[in-house]
Amino acid sequence: MKDQLILLLETATTTCSVALAHNGSILALKEVNERNIHASHITLFIEEVMHTAKKKYSDLQAVAISKGPGSYTGLRIGVSTAKGLCYALDIPLIGIDTIEAMASGFKESVNISNSSLLIPMLDARRMEVYTGIYRNDLSVVESVSAKIVDKDSFNEYDGEELFLFGDGADKFRELFADQPSINFIDFATSASHLNALALKKFRDSDFENLAYFEPFYLKDFLLTTSKKDNL
Repeated sequence: MKDQLILLLETATTTCSVALAHNGSILALKEVNERNIHASHITLFIEEVMHTAKKKYSDLQAVAISKGPGSYTGLRIGVSTAKGLCYALDIPLIGIDTIEAMASGFKESVNISNSSLLIPMLDARRMEVYTGIYRNDLSVVESVSAKIVDKDSFNEYDGEELFLFGDGADKFRELFADQPSINFIDFATSASHLNALALKKFRDSDFENLAYFEPFYLKDFLLTTSKKDNL
């Protein structure tokens, strides 16, 4: 089998993360969780992981990018960086849904029962999050959406064990404190979480169109109306 060297980029949240994977194994990882550093750090992190793994840019077979939803600015920086590398190196671009990547990374990192539900959450605003619901095999129970969460949001899953994680989950700990079937796990986004999904897409030749690829913003959920406009 030909070597499959894939650069993985995650910039959808406050975490700026870069990983290099070879045939599904992470060779190098560099990440920092800090606001507003993506523009100044992303190329430095890429250079560092390439140097650490002793690989040349010409060795890369593809670049995988966490495509959103998430931070508008972070996504723009990550996608533009990924597309620039793909154009320059004439290699394919792989787009990975950020929420699905979180579920994939969680599944690989945390030992839970096969019947549990995985609920990754990225903070949107107030009581709103970007989220989806997955079984442990990553089959989709609820597709990715922007969701306003209240105490009744998961009533339909009564009797099932739920795991909420990601930077949007913490604000609901008190809300669900009296529901023992709802668990909270500290879990940050990372480029390494793209690994399994990116490798599968690479082997399936499931690539993005470089000319037309854009981040998945969920823009229509971000539009707000001033209270003054309703007077």
